[in-house]
Amino acid sequence: MPEAEDVRRVALSLPDTSEKTAWNMPTFRVAGKMFATLPENETSIAVRCPKEERDELVLAEPDKFWIASHEAQFAWVRVRLAALEDEAELRDILADSWRQAAPPRLLDTCPEVGSPGPG
Repeated sequence: MPEAEDVRRVALSLPDTSEKTAWNMPTFRVAGKMFATLPENETSIAVRCPKEERDELVLAEPDKFWIASHEAQFAWVRVRLAALEDEAELRDILADSWRQAAPPRLLDTCPEVGSPGPG
């Protein structure tokens, strides 16, 4: 099961990513734009997710994904770290969120980020 330090290490391994404390919690940003947070007691993460996909994720895997009430109007979803299979799943989730926040120049120069890993 991934932990907070795994989130930090994986997030910071993504291109042009930095960590900044905001709202008394670690946030991770690509080119200054937030793509993940490590809220509360660091047992979950919040990541970008289109609302349509977010709703499907929550319905399909409610033990893993949920929508925090104060984030309902935004395209974010919460992920329980304890429900993740392994670090590869964590990396996939963070990379997908990174791609949603990254500027086009980074997407063009880093097409492998967010691509499915080897098998």
